[in-house]
Amino acid sequence: MKPFTSLSSLFALLLFTLLSPHLSPSWAASDSAYDAFLQCLTHRTQPSDHVSDIVYSRANSSFSDVLVSYVRNLRFNLSSTPKPLVIVTPTRESHVQAAVLCSKDLGVHLKIRSGGHDFDGILYVSQDDFFILDMFNLRSIDVDVQEETAWVQAGATLGELYYRISEKSKVHGFPAGVCRTVGVGGHFSGGGYGNMLRKYGLSVDNVIDARMVDVEGRILDRKAMGEDLFWAITGGGGASFGVVLAYQIKLVPVPEKVTVFRVEKALDQNATDLVYKWQFVAPNTDPGLFMRLVLQPVTSKTQKGQKTLRATVVALFLGHSDQLLAITDKELPEMGLKKENCTELSWIESALWWDGFDNGTIPALETLLSREYDAKFLKRKSDYVQTPISKANLDWLWKKMIELGKVGLMFNPYGGRMSEIPASATPFPHRAGNLFKIQYYINWSEDDPELEKNYLAQIRRLYSYTTAFVSKNPRSAFLNYRDLDIGTSTNGKNSYEEGQVYGVKYFNDNFRRLVKVKTAVDPSNFFRNEQSIPTLPNYRGNHCCPETTQRKYWMGQDQCTPTHLSSPNWRERRER
Repeated sequence: MKPFTSLSSLFALLLFTLLSPHLSPSWAASDSAYDAFLQCLTHRTQPSDHVSDIVYSRANSSFSDVLVSYVRNLRFNLSSTPKPLVIVTPTRESHVQAAVLCSKDLGVHLKIRSGGHDFDGILYVSQDDFFILDMFNLRSIDVDVQEETAWVQAGATLGELYYRISEKSKVHGFPAGVCRTVGVGGHFSGGGYGNMLRKYGLSVDNVIDARMVDVEGRILDRKAMGEDLFWAITGGGGASFGVVLAYQIKLVPVPEKVTVFRVEKALDQNATDLVYKWQFVAPNTDPGLFMRLVLQPVTSKTQKGQKTLRATVVALFLGHSDQLLAITDKELPEMGLKKENCTELSWIESALWWDGFDNGTIPALETLLSREYDAKFLKRKSDYVQTPISKANLDWLWKKMIELGKVGLMFNPYGGRMSEIPASATPFPHRAGNLFKIQYYINWSEDDPELEKNYLAQIRRLYSYTTAFVSKNPRSAFLNYRDLDIGTSTNGKNSYEEGQVYGVKYFNDNFRRLVKVKTAVDPSNFFRNEQSIPTLPNYRGNHCCPETTQRKYWMGQDQCTPTHLSSPNWRERRER
């Protein structure tokens, strides 16, 4: 890659100046934006890279296919949805460096997408003119079983990661999500949880190194970026701080056989007793047992034309079924689990079972490599429960869910390893004291604005109904269940105040440290979105530093650095 010098920046500025007479103030002339970006990118990469093959303008016949291929929520795939001026699909790390610098030089907002599963679409939609940096080509995975580690690029999917681990070992796995098409970059940077979190914690609790491109176009590993920035991108949302290229992870041991099961109970089958008891057992049982509870209003099988509430326990146990039954018979007899309900599989087969292949034969393991996804219209919200909900309140909640008609709830138990890790260890703060996380979910398949309005009203109403049962001051939320309802930022002069609204819900007391890191490493707020980490409100750039900061020298630039933010990579600049 060509050196990033002041001359190259001058070239880009000159290029922009020459092209600007042909551009509207809002870059409405998309082809001109494409030309400017492509010329800048060509200048900043090697001729042999053929960068024109990885850059798509709106006029390109493949533009729509590339854009839509990683849109996982159809609410953001409408004709009225704002589209990017350009999509760049890097195949080398140097392309990412160049894309960051060219976007900066041209003054265009850069959105970063890995797997496209952002629930509210903010990583591929913007009201500003924007480019998309689509990471799907950067998907290499290097597993070292001897060291029990792996390097995985941000554009890889969880299914690909699991498959590559299984190629090398049948007794290793990794604690991450249950949807195979989720991208590693967004999943890990937002925390990343799955059905082994009670045994091994979150994905980020098992990340040991990373590579990223910062706002200056530099590639940094953990040592080069320092512990503050490494901490921030392991749970604080990487898109606020730079472009994560890859993570190095620590593999975890799994038994040769694990057990999975699904048990359903309706209200007339004592579902309320099961749910009530589950709240005490699921967060405190053997850490190798993860029992997700899914609650859904359904048509009654016994009372014609009536609605009821169905409670479904979906579980993974890191052991044999006989060991599992000894636990559940003693601790949760209300579930009525029987040997015939249980299926013993390898860990890698259980990944497919959890991804929707739970009603028949497990398909070939190569299915994990598929990126095909049945996109839907959807909305998600989240909460944390710290005190068990009484039976009376559960009965009341069931009535409300049945009245609403469609919104479902998922209870995901914590405890185990999650309660042992300090809340400040990563930006993800929801550790000890949380019994379980709630996911509110609603899906639909029709493109109907009135239907969407109705369904969004339903999920928001259910969210309001549960206010008394969940965490308070703040009412916490999970970053990877993106929810713009809880606050957004215009990234203007009030960005700190706006960011604090949602920031403390996602990160609790860790929010202020994230802000300090952000101010230090991206003071101009180049990496931003509608729920990104803001900079400190009194930051003054390279001019007069506030009393709470001190002047530091970082990668060739003077910056005002918060005095509470210490990093081994900052060094004093001696004034002469």
